Amino acid sequence: MRYLVFDIESISKTGVIARGRIDLDDQELTLLALYDSSDGAYKSYTREELPALWPVLESTDLLIGYNSDSFDIPLLNRYYPGDLARIRSLDLMKEVYGALGRRLRLQSLAEATLGKGKSGDGLKAQEWWAAGEIEKVRAYCIQDVRVTKELFDYAREHGALKYKDLREKREVRLDTAGWLLEPPAGTASLTHALPL
Repeated sequence: MRYLVFDIESISKTGVIARGRIDLDDQELTLLALYDSSDGAYKSYTREELPALWPVLESTDLLIGYNSDSFDIPLLNRYYPGDLARIRSLDLMKEVYGALGRRLRLQSLAEATLGKGKSGDGLKAQEWWAAGEIEKVRAYCIQDVRVTKELFDYAREHGALKYKDLREKREVRLDTAGWLLEPPAGTASLTHALPL
């Protein structure tokens, strides 16, 4: 089974740096980074390079991300000439939410589970993009993909992820048994956003 772990960076269509809640309708994709299980490589694509991504997407069995069902996939679907809902997805945020009943930040899971965090934040990435510092955005996005992949691997191995609840480290158990199983022929899971 071929899977892609991916993350998207975006910026407001108006060029204004988004603070607080991001309006998906106002966002434009700036860069996508991914890990491809078929060759173990990390790659990235700017918006102009997306046509080179389409064959990769079309030959994958599973898209893995963090908050990807609510943000990354709907945003990428605006650019993709097909329908990404036809590709099975696994949103780690959604998995944690389903088991715990609340959302956790990627940073919180990474620090508690892996002992390391992200290399920045989306706001900084928007500022870098606006300033033309594309390589900084690329490095930041690839690091987010690495963290997401390591969380995915850890969850599969241990059946859980860790997070900090105030000062105490806790564990959220996850049923990972079907994550890399092939779906029955003729079926695909549609992406669904988390409730607000």
